Amino acid sequence: MAYQDLTDLKKFLKPFPPEVQETALWLRDFVWKLYPKSNELIYDNYNALAFGWSPTDRVGHVFCNIAIGRTSLNVHFGFYWGSQIADPEKKLIGNGNQYRYILVKDSKEFPKTYMKKLVKEAFVNSMLKVKDPKQIIEGKTIVKSISSVKRSKKTK
Repeated sequence: MAYQDLTDLKKFLKPFPPEVQETALWLRDFVWKLYPKSNELIYDNYNALAFGWSPTDRVGHVFCNIAIGRTSLNVHFGFYWGSQIADPEKKLIGNGNQYRYILVKDSKEFPKTYMKKLVKEAFVNSMLKVKDPKQIIEGKTIVKSISSVKRSKKTK
């Protein structure tokens, strides 16, 4: 069940294998069911296709996202400000200043209950970053960037 228009996202997902598309769309539904009033921001970039959820239209307010590597085909379920949320089970990968994620091979292995807790905390953290309540908008899918050149998988 999709909550917002899939037209652009399906177009951006087309170069990826069907199983990657399926996993990404399943994760998308997972987030939309939890936060139907949030906004989906889509970035079709050189290295990856990424789409995340924010209470505004600003990337700095994104609380969770899905990113698909163009060459690795890895699907990340991540947190833009992941370094600022608790991860008591130490499932998140990353040790930089902010981004944390898990690799998702398929929906059956996805730790739904645990991720719901982390998404909830990330959402609260995101809302604290919104300084002006007038920035909050609801339920939009917004294409933020489209790279004209995409990284391609190297052939052997």
